[in-house]
Amino acid sequence: MWERTLDYLFNQRPAFERQGADGYKPGLETSLALDKLYKEPHRRFRIIHIAGTNGKGSTAHLLASCLQRCGYRVGLFTSPHLVDFRERIRVNGRKISRSYVMQWVSEYQKKDLGGLQPSFFELTSTMAFDYFAWRNVNVAVIETGLGGRLDSTNIVTPELSIITNIGLEHQQFLGNTLEEIASEKAGIIKHGQPVVIGRAEGVVRDVFEREAKRLYADIRFAQDRPEVLSAKHADGVLRIETVNYGTLDCELTGDYQIENTNTVLTALNMLKRLKYRIREKAVHEGFAHVIENTGLMGRWMRLGTHPLVICDSAHNPAGIEQVIKQLKHEDYKRLHMVMGFMADKDVKSILNLLPKDAVYYFTQAQTSRSMTVEQLQSLAAKCGIEGSIYNNVSEALDAARKQANDEDLIYVGGSMYVLAELLTALNYGDDLSDN
Repeated sequence: MWERTLDYLFNQRPAFERQGADGYKPGLETSLALDKLYKEPHRRFRIIHIAGTNGKGSTAHLLASCLQRCGYRVGLFTSPHLVDFRERIRVNGRKISRSYVMQWVSEYQKKDLGGLQPSFFELTSTMAFDYFAWRNVNVAVIETGLGGRLDSTNIVTPELSIITNIGLEHQQFLGNTLEEIASEKAGIIKHGQPVVIGRAEGVVRDVFEREAKRLYADIRFAQDRPEVLSAKHADGVLRIETVNYGTLDCELTGDYQIENTNTVLTALNMLKRLKYRIREKAVHEGFAHVIENTGLMGRWMRLGTHPLVICDSAHNPAGIEQVIKQLKHEDYKRLHMVMGFMADKDVKSILNLLPKDAVYYFTQAQTSRSMTVEQLQSLAAKCGIEGSIYNNVSEALDAARKQANDEDLIYVGGSMYVLAELLTALNYGDDLSDN
């Protein structure tokens, strides 16, 4: 029954996550119609809406974790999932139950849809809003799927919008320049509602300032008055000195979390102005226990020692640049990289960023969007990188572990879907409970 339910959801219309461009369905008409069908559930709780190229998932989870520790009942909607569909929809960190999903889909199938043909993401967004209303959440942290202006989640009027940063991504949908992509992301800014921007320079900043001015929205750039004073790795955490929250020990140890922390703390300052009860102790607990509080996986995640095995969800050039910087801070003898990519990504630009002296194991996720290992090996060779090919990520990781010494480092990444198959194979997040 559960597998049939998931098949139904994914096959309503082609899902972008499985089909790529064929599954992209811009526009809000269907989402608005579905919302009306379910009596506009998103109007029954407060909303924080998050967009951006990189960091929006970590930002969403950190913010949700802090709000939970402040005593709020927090809904969290993110995508994609890594192991279990239910990761997308959580209340105070607990995944939506299988029984609720199956019942919701069963009841949906009986409704008179009047010719509506929702996509997977439109249907999932509606389910999340309906579930949050049923669970009486105080506030929901909602991550956009793709873009902003035409994203299915953009039917909401948030109390606060957050845009983390802008990089080149999904150009076939969002535009070929940073300015065009910024314009799409700026679509989540709402009339009279404040917005926090994590980082923006030049024309990107101009886009956000113009849109905020047009909509009479109070805008804050986290980079202008940084909350983060300094950060270092200590005792297995990222220890962050801040202006208003003392010393935070962040459970997420990637260096890129410094920028995300700056964004989150600026957002918390804004929420204080909106009369949210934000306590310093709760913020400390939120950062220290974000994985426990929200179930976040795949962000500079350590999977083993001797050799050290790390996976990360970076999947575009800007994200990979951060990974390369982070790797330079790690202590290892030789670097092994297990990599696989989606064919619709800018793989050539990513390959040109990767270190030439690492040992490479090319693989592919089991989805039609994947670049085949043969294509990846050929393209890598043109970029001066040689590597062996493996049909799946488990085989590639096994090969890397056999070849690596105890003092080496194995990095696994390139795609969220490579991570998903890796974590599934390793039984991470394999929670079959129905709570």
